[in-house]
Amino acid sequence: MSEGAGRPNSTIYVGGLDTTLVTAATLSEAFIPFGEISDISLPKPEAPSSTELHRGFGYVEFEDPQDAKEAIDNMDQSELYGRVIKVAMAKPDKRETGEVGLGSMTAIWEQEGYLAKYNDAANEDRAAVEQSKGDKTADPMHGLEGLDVAGPKPE
Repeated sequence: MSEGAGRPNSTIYVGGLDTTLVTAATLSEAFIPFGEISDISLPKPEAPSSTELHRGFGYVEFEDPQDAKEAIDNMDQSELYGRVIKVAMAKPDKRETGEVGLGSMTAIWEQEGYLAKYNDAANEDRAAVEQSKGDKTADPMHGLEGLDVAGPKPE
């Protein structure tokens, strides 16, 4: 299951988990009293050499959205293996919602409206560069004839 995906309003986020003691079976046992569970996901650590089994959070997807609400109401701020856990409704994955903005999976210049908004400024910049090229003298050494040493002029 992808993080937070699945049926809308039926997937919950469970955070603050002990990374070595809590498993998918543990989450299943903790949340089965609230209803039928269709999927459990514990994202793995990014470092493959890590001794941790997961990243300290997971997702539990219920068959019924009402069961997810019951689990949140009853399990948020409860204790699991000596740690207080956070249980809340999972947020949808930005890749699936097509959301744009800070943190989105789309480059800013590929977002709709970006080029229309900033294209005029880019054209003005190009015109200014072209104009400045025409103003320069042909010889870049022009005006340096009297200099025979490097550095500031002696006084």
